[in-house]
Amino acid sequence: MDPKFLESEMENYKKEQEKIKQLIGNIGATHSSKNHKIFNGLFLMLVILSFFAGGILHYIPFNLSIELGVFLVSVKIAWMIHEQQKVNHFQFWILNSIELRLNSLQTNFRKMEKELKKQGQERN
Repeated sequence: MDPKFLESEMENYKKEQEKIKQLIGNIGATHSSKNHKIFNGLFLMLVILSFFAGGILHYIPFNLSIELGVFLVSVKIAWMIHEQQKVNHFQFWILNSIELRLNSLQTNFRKMEKELKKQGQERN
């Protein structure tokens, strides 16, 4: 193989790798984790405050405290399901892109194989 060809392929690979890293960064991998921590902390404080206000301080009725806590946990579960769906969609998009790229490479490989067979027959 030609060293220049290998170098150009390596350059293309590195460019694609950087493009993917930038894309993942733009989606919000670092920013969203900060928001998740704030959101989780807020929910935890609200649930603890609800149980504390109803169970220990008797500021609100105990049953209301329990119902409020269960409601907050239910909202948190629904939010987690929504976030997981976003992750699943992104994974599907990545896998679909990989499949398209593999199909393209397979097509190119078949063309190259046919060309090599044709050149081999011409030499004989």
